[in-house]
Amino acid sequence: MTEQISANRELFDHVMVPNYSPSAVIPVRGQGSRVWDQNNNELIDFAGGIAVSCLGHCHPNLVNALKEQGEKIWHLSNVMTNEPALRLAKKLVDHTFAEKVYFANSGAESNEAALKLARRWALENFGEHKSQIIAFKQGFHGRTFFTVTVGGQAAYSDGFGPKPGDVVHAEYNDLESVKALISDNTCAVVMEPLQGEGGIVSPTDEFATGVRELCDQHNALLIYDEVQTGVGRTGDLYAYMGLNVTPDILTTAKALGGGFPIGAMLTTTEIAKHLKIGTHGSTYGGNPLACAVAEAAFDTVNDRAVLAGVKHREQLLKSGLDKINAKYQVFTQIRGKGLLIGAVLNDNYQGRAKEFLNAAMDEGLMSLVAGASIIRFTPSLVIPESDIAEGLARFERAVAKIVNG
Repeated sequence: MTEQISANRELFDHVMVPNYSPSAVIPVRGQGSRVWDQNNNELIDFAGGIAVSCLGHCHPNLVNALKEQGEKIWHLSNVMTNEPALRLAKKLVDHTFAEKVYFANSGAESNEAALKLARRWALENFGEHKSQIIAFKQGFHGRTFFTVTVGGQAAYSDGFGPKPGDVVHAEYNDLESVKALISDNTCAVVMEPLQGEGGIVSPTDEFATGVRELCDQHNALLIYDEVQTGVGRTGDLYAYMGLNVTPDILTTAKALGGGFPIGAMLTTTEIAKHLKIGTHGSTYGGNPLACAVAEAAFDTVNDRAVLAGVKHREQLLKSGLDKINAKYQVFTQIRGKGLLIGAVLNDNYQGRAKEFLNAAMDEGLMSLVAGASIIRFTPSLVIPESDIAEGLARFERAVAKIVNG
């Protein structure tokens, strides 16, 4: 018989590695855009598990896919393939620029695969000199040692000894800074088509197209990290589609599984051929259970009405935040695209984003931060309009409390 353990917040401090500092609130069930904690307090979810729960909690399409595949087969090694993986890969290929797919378990793993592929492609086509990777300050690409080095935030990469070499960082939205670094020794430029962790920063059209042109001039691959922006988050199936720029490699995770861990790297046949048999792999990547759920999530999001609904909800959320700001004057701007939105705190409230997050939680709203001075919202792509309105009302009460001391 299973031993009954009191799973409270105090237990975390006893049994978990202290690299997180989670809220005292422990959610135990969710439905749509609402969750309930251990004390049956109800919360509206504007966080979506950091842009993961693209269809909210316990969406029937995902629950059905999980139950159905759960009765069939869960795991096979990559000595064999499986039907859900093949179906999902076909859909990813059919609806993007890509011709080939590699499955992993997370965004970090997808980026790790992309970076290894880019280095391999350059080595085999041009030689050992072509190994430089250009990324961007304030970028974020995962927590493996390679991806955290490529990410442009020293706070995440320092303190672990010597870093992987030949990685440099340009300024996002500054094409001249890229020109100053790029050369025929550059194998890849890695960028988010909208910086998430770095502050919800959209690229200018000139910057996005300029980086693509520079890569073409120097025979470098353009890698788009769409871990956070992919699968409908910006109102396009993938953000590159809204920028009219096609990358050579794209990574996707987070929303791809709607909450079930899965990631993928997408690329062309010509580039993919450099990952020959045995050059890269993953024990769980492409397992049938994850791929079955991801297929259901992808099918549900890849719908004209759902994607149009994201853009409509963006306007509702932004206009609601503008109204709150008109009353309380706490933000310099509301920025972002689709349902990846950042509210940037003004000089009077610099460094206090976490206070706003905590105050919102006290009012029954889950939100996020992107740095110390930006509140981030990444709700479900299908969040009911009534939940947006109620969530904004709760957020306004939180803002009022902070403003009024």
